[in-house]
Amino acid sequence: YTLNCYHYGAVLDACTSASAWTKALQLVMVMQHRNVERNTVTFNAAISACEKHGRWENACQLFRKLAGGSLESNEITCGAAISACEKGTEWQRSLRLFSVMAQSNLELDNIAGSSAISACEKDNLWGNALQVFRGMAQRGVESNTITSNAVISACEKRSKWRNALHLFRALALRKVLANTITCSAA
Repeated sequence: YTLNCYHYGAVLDACTSASAWTKALQLVMVMQHRNVERNTVTFNAAISACEKHGRWENACQLFRKLAGGSLESNEITCGAAISACEKGTEWQRSLRLFSVMAQSNLELDNIAGSSAISACEKDNLWGNALQVFRGMAQRGVESNTITSNAVISACEKRSKWRNALHLFRALALRKVLANTITCSAA
């Protein structure tokens, strides 16, 4: 019986759930060594395993391997890599990946956007956070509470209260629910 990418993918998913990022990386290497086809789903699972454990370097390395090969990344690939960079306080990498996602035919979503905005917020880059937020709106992505909280918090941390208040008021117009975090940041 020959194992294929779907078998490995199931094990990689289990590694993600168990935060076993080292095992996920080993499995990707074993697949390469055994000439087992690796697909976007297997890379996504490995990148997600790294992201869950804050291993942004490994997540970016896998992202580059995927992008450098014949496979195409998707929203999950980019979102997991952006989130890994955000958790590693690598705001520049996070924004670069978000830019790659925005310039491609991939659909922007709140997961990738929130991660990019949070990366900026952690480094007190309210202007960059606001730029990502506005770029998402221009692409038709309706912000959710998490995305809105992240950009409002970024403005609040740099004492940009007018921007924070404007964003807070806009929540009601867009019918986005405010929560305790939103109210305390605004």
